[in-house]
Amino acid sequence: EVQLVESGGGLVQPGGSLRLSCAASGFTFDDYAMTWVRQTPEKGLEWVSGISQKGSRTFYGESMKGRFTISRDNAKSTLYLQIFSLKSEDTAVYYCAKTDHGSWSHWGQGTQVTVSS
Repeated sequence: EVQLVESGGGLVQPGGSLRLSCAASGFTFDDYAMTWVRQTPEKGLEWVSGISQKGSRTFYGESMKGRFTISRDNAKSTLYLQIFSLKSEDTAVYYCAKTDHGSWSHWGQGTQVTVSS
């Protein structure tokens, strides 16, 4: 059974940073690209970032470039998202997704990030 468990969210002041983690199990992690998406009531679902199977290629949404860094540790079957200089508009539930030929086939339960002073 595929399982994705996100962690690392929380309440952070504007300008702070966070590292989100996504622990994967139930599939061969390095056979799949992975994706981070986020969701808010106002904007709905927003694609954040993606990474190739071996981590050699990374992709970011336009508004994420420069402040977000995606990475993965295939030995630990774990995906990461480092976010710097957090802004109030980064407040969202962040999900990791197993990516199968461009489709987000499995999702985690999400981790809440709240940016507020």
